[in-house]
Amino acid sequence: MADTNTATVAGGCFWCIEAAFKELDGVVEAVSGYAGGHVDDPSYEAVCREETGHAEAVQVTYDTDVLDYEDVLEVFFSVHDPTTENREGPDVGTQYRSAVYYHDDAQRETVERFVDELESEGVYEGIVTEIEPLDRFWRAEEYHQDYFEKNPDKPYCVAQVRPKVKKVREKFAAAD
Repeated sequence: MADTNTATVAGGCFWCIEAAFKELDGVVEAVSGYAGGHVDDPSYEAVCREETGHAEAVQVTYDTDVLDYEDVLEVFFSVHDPTTENREGPDVGTQYRSAVYYHDDAQRETVERFVDELESEGVYEGIVTEIEPLDRFWRAEEYHQDYFEKNPDKPYCVAQVRPKVKKVREKFAAAD
């Protein structure tokens, strides 16, 4: 069995982030859920009403022989805009904020350095991505899992998810 590690990120609608990560060789699992809030076992409806403080997040488990944490961060920062507060494309609200929820001090140090490098290299200016310790990740309702795979022709998926998946396929030479 492969050695794995886990990253938890939020960057807009979790359908987009989950689908993008599922394109990568080395990703064992990508699960849509909620992180960064103050309510146990939140519902999608409560998160959308901004009653729980959660962000729509994705927990990515990856094979460390194929990917490292910086690879995960590179993909994450390439598929969403980390300079817009509480927004990604047409989705607006605190649940759509950009955030990295680190699992340990090594991840915290890596993401802080990574963000500093993105700004110093001029890739992005004014990154608003929150960098917070992961308190708890709550798996989203089953109908959110593999949403793009199950609903590729829904208008939101065509307009929002498909371009992100295409970008990952082209930029990161993803799996077939």
